[in-house]
Amino acid sequence: MPLTICGIDEAGRGCLAGPVVSAAVIIDKNKIPSGIKDSKQLTELKRNEFYKIILSSAVSYSIGIASNLEIDKINILKSAMLSMERAFDGLSVKPDIVIIDGPVAPDGLSDISGLKVIPVIKGDDRVKVVSCASVIAKVFRDGLMADIDEKYPEYGFKKHKGYATVEHKKNIRKYGLTEIHRKTFKF
Repeated sequence: MPLTICGIDEAGRGCLAGPVVSAAVIIDKNKIPSGIKDSKQLTELKRNEFYKIILSSAVSYSIGIASNLEIDKINILKSAMLSMERAFDGLSVKPDIVIIDGPVAPDGLSDISGLKVIPVIKGDDRVKVVSCASVIAKVFRDGLMADIDEKYPEYGFKKHKGYATVEHKKNIRKYGLTEIHRKTFKF
């Protein structure tokens, strides 16, 4: 019986506002779209195309979120790990192997008996199933930030997604922080 492999990646770790979002995905290697790579290396149009293909082809996928309040309380690294654990926990099919983008794996996954957890630096570019997770996390989070933009249009979240752009910093100075800003981040 072939092993079931899951890829996990996060989006929004370096932002000044909004949650950190992780995606876990299990997809047959033959259904991974040709040309998939790290979401940051794809255009928004291409990400959205891949997103639809991945979701319709996935054996199982799940989203995990850690809020800006959790980030402020426990720090961004622990929050990213927490969102990864939440994404894993939401899978309807449990894998034999999890490949995670980055140098470390969440403690909660490493403690699961029989589960092999492999952290891979630049995994979102080097491992296709992790690239799929990267696309899911990025597109889902971008959608959340577009929704937040409707509540706070003066900040431009739809455009910069909460990242520390010149425009975002200028708007923070002009309008102050919102309830979705990470209060512990400095710029």
